[in-house]
Amino acid sequence: MGLALTRRVAALAAVGLIPAVLSVAATSMVWLTLAWNAGLVLAVVLDRVLAVDPRRVRVGQDWPSFLSVATPTTVTLSLEAPVGRGERLQGHFRAVIPPGAEAQGHQQRFTLQAGRATLTWALTPQVRGTLETGELWLRTEGPLGLAARQAKVLEARALPVLPDLRALSSEALLLARAHDEHARRALPKLDQGRELDSLREYRAGDDRRHIDWKASARRGRLCVRSYRPERNQSVLLFLDCGRHMAGLTEGRRRFDLAVNAALQLTRVCADAGDLVGLVAFGASVRLHLPPRRAQEALAALPRLLAGLDATLEESDFGLAFDTAFARHSRRSLVVVLTDLLDADSATTLLGRARRLPPKHLPLIATLRDRALEQAARAIPDGVDQAHQRDAAFRLEREQRHTVARLRDAGARVLRATPQDFSAAAVNAYLETKQRGLL
Repeated sequence: MGLALTRRVAALAAVGLIPAVLSVAATSMVWLTLAWNAGLVLAVVLDRVLAVDPRRVRVGQDWPSFLSVATPTTVTLSLEAPVGRGERLQGHFRAVIPPGAEAQGHQQRFTLQAGRATLTWALTPQVRGTLETGELWLRTEGPLGLAARQAKVLEARALPVLPDLRALSSEALLLARAHDEHARRALPKLDQGRELDSLREYRAGDDRRHIDWKASARRGRLCVRSYRPERNQSVLLFLDCGRHMAGLTEGRRRFDLAVNAALQLTRVCADAGDLVGLVAFGASVRLHLPPRRAQEALAALPRLLAGLDATLEESDFGLAFDTAFARHSRRSLVVVLTDLLDADSATTLLGRARRLPPKHLPLIATLRDRALEQAARAIPDGVDQAHQRDAAFRLEREQRHTVARLRDAGARVLRATPQDFSAAAVNAYLETKQRGLL
């Protein structure tokens, strides 16, 4: 257990310099200086002895069962010490913040009134996986406020860090569905499907193709067929964990964007009553969740995805598809969350995408790199910038060519910015449901 000196000691020591300076002119001041410093040392030792041992303070820290990346978690700290009635105990606490996290209020001064105090601070993880929360140190001051005892009172603990679960809130999903003008136009029609539900009177804005002319003739007024969305349809998510998803785009990690999109899609599928399966893959298959009720998948996926990350290896799309379809032959919406950075890496994906229609409906969701697009169109100012523009132009042209080939193969391809990626994937699924393509 360590000894800590307060700022009050430094201030009193500075006062003791006054007779030390005056001792140059008056020798008697030397004795005053020695007496002052000896008294200060004695007071510090006495104050340290009288200070409450931090290990006698009962400390409780309320942690949740898991953390969520990029989401502040409020931590409640309770302190209780054996002090007499009317006495106060003052000190500091400090929580050690591990790498990969940010914190606010993790160093605070406290005062125990009647031996109790409650404080809060916030921790924000920045990466998924497992986070060591760090040790907690306590410093208790003596009654004179000169010296303090300090000791480690709580050990570090490991907590899982799940993906950003705020993306699964109802408000976030409504924003995703209504993120662009196309979604706003499609939103009122989400109750359409292939299963006939009932007949109702025609209202302005209804699709005239759904008018039931025979029923209208019998009733003497226009009637339209009302459909309900089909349920128990299958959605297979392929999450690319290879090298193209390992980098950053506009300050955000590509892989985290794909994880958030997968979770939002699963949540919307749960609302629609569909089945969801997921394959996370790089050079090997890291996670295979066969299709099941989306509500069950939604309960399992956050923890399963917490420990996954993109690595610098080439993704094997063929292995991922073979694994998923080895025991699953039901018609599915196949959503591939990836990044088409170059034509060579998309060759395998292109070859496998050609085999999916008409049995399955492929949807390739990829990120747009606006920095690359701007570099390809920038006016160069010098030889180096001209070379950069040429390289960016060639890479963007390859991406457009790859997208065109995938579409020719029967796949639907959507390219969205990091801000729109989850919304675009959700809207593509909703449009597929609306049009009855599955």
